[in-house]
Amino acid sequence: MSRRTPLMLNIATGDTRPINRQIVDGVRRLIASGELPVGAALPSVRGLAQQLSINPNTVAKAYGELASGGWVESRAGLGLFVLPPRQLLSDAERARRLDDAVDRFTGDVIGLGYSSAEVLGRVEAELAACLPRKVA
Repeated sequence: MSRRTPLMLNIATGDTRPINRQIVDGVRRLIASGELPVGAALPSVRGLAQQLSINPNTVAKAYGELASGGWVESRAGLGLFVLPPRQLLSDAERARRLDDAVDRFTGDVIGLGYSSAEVLGRVEAELAACLPRKVA
């Protein structure tokens, strides 16, 4: 049985996203960056709820969404484990979701007064931090 380590997630009370969405986004980011490798065990629902001082039902809802999205799988009696990446969406659906995300992002940052170069630089740095880390 693999050792479960605490997930390094930040839950922000001022965030407009619900807590379960913050968990889903955080775990997906950890998986995409390679910090949670394929086969890694996630903390139990109760364990993560205690770590984050939140209701276990919130964690269970987030874990359910991650499982239905193909990010993790539940193994009876063992817990949740990170799955290898796979493309579940058609190219058209992926493009639609990217368009939606870009529209939301643009709407959120347009009034902040940053130049396009500053915004693109920040986005590029954030994406670079999320790319899988190369193992030497």
